[in-house]
Amino acid sequence: MDFTMLKNYLDKITNWRIPGAAVMVFKDGKEVYKYASGYSDVENKIPMTCNETVNVYSCSKVVTCVAAMQLLERGIFLLDDPIYDFIPEFKEMYVKDENGELKKAEKAITMRHLFTMSAGLNYNLENPGFKKAYKLTNGKMNTLTAIKCLAEEPIDFEPGTRWQYSLCHDVLAAAVEVISGMEFGKYVQKNIFDPLGIKNATFKRTDDVKERISQQYNYVEKYDENKILIPAGDGGYWENIGKDVEYAPGIEYESGGAGLVISFPDYAKFGDALAHFGKCPNGERILSKGAVELMRQDQLGPFGITGYNWEHLVGTGYGLGVRTMVNTAVGGTTGPLGEFGWDGAGGCLTVIDPDNEFSVFYGQHMTNSQGPIVKARVRNVAYACMNI
Repeated sequence: MDFTMLKNYLDKITNWRIPGAAVMVFKDGKEVYKYASGYSDVENKIPMTCNETVNVYSCSKVVTCVAAMQLLERGIFLLDDPIYDFIPEFKEMYVKDENGELKKAEKAITMRHLFTMSAGLNYNLENPGFKKAYKLTNGKMNTLTAIKCLAEEPIDFEPGTRWQYSLCHDVLAAAVEVISGMEFGKYVQKNIFDPLGIKNATFKRTDDVKERISQQYNYVEKYDENKILIPAGDGGYWENIGKDVEYAPGIEYESGGAGLVISFPDYAKFGDALAHFGKCPNGERILSKGAVELMRQDQLGPFGITGYNWEHLVGTGYGLGVRTMVNTAVGGTTGPLGEFGWDGAGGCLTVIDPDNEFSVFYGQHMTNSQGPIVKARVRNVAYACMNI
């Protein structure tokens, strides 16, 4: 193993548009490489260290789907069970057509639809349901109340007919909460994070948690005198945008889709466990081998991932909450079929390869993350360094 190319690539992008980047690589249950480049705090020239705590945004989704898969393993639900079995407010749904007219949905939203982003939901956080929940909870927005109010909103298409990135995994988190009888974050801590020895992770953004989060940036191409901007390497600028995320609309809302705050090493531990078919280093399991295999099987078939120009997802299908490599030629990847994972708006990326007991966690903390350029390249370079 020679990771010179991976080091060089991180150095290249932090001299370009990325303020700071870090990578952790695991093989056969061992950390074989970690490297950080650039700054976690550009203003104060604090270097990246691979120990930062960040908003992982949509990398939260993989954790949420593992939590739900645990309940499937226990026989509590089947994939084609309707969500209204657990959240009755989803019993009667309406589809809004192109003319704004409503008609009753012919199919119920199922657990499978939530896993696979095919429920007809969208990612409108300004929906009337959430606004109602905000008033009902005096701004606290506890997860279950928010999702019950969301169920009052019409959906965009008949469930199961296409893929659309959405709040599906936030609804899935609420289902976990109902089924388990525990707050979603507490369930995840007890059943996923504790077996892995993960302590620095939460879905609740209290003041002490926000204090631990690294500085978060946005890349700006042109100078704006109304903003405090820091020159970037390519002639653009970085703007410090604070530590909040729009996907956490209240202090009690635990967003299964984008709300996780966690350190780089802790998320890397989680990815490594999935690369061992759910087995933790201490011998405990967070999932069975069969459940991991089911997660990484493409569920969408011919309609595939649609609606986003995500070049780093070329060649992938979508399983139960994860992208999964289905065509290496189209994907132009140096990795194998069945490699899976997801990424996030702040730039984090998880690469999970159980067949080779190999995983990568790449992290940065910049929205408009340059993902289509960076993420597939990180994956290719990491595989090249391993020569798998």
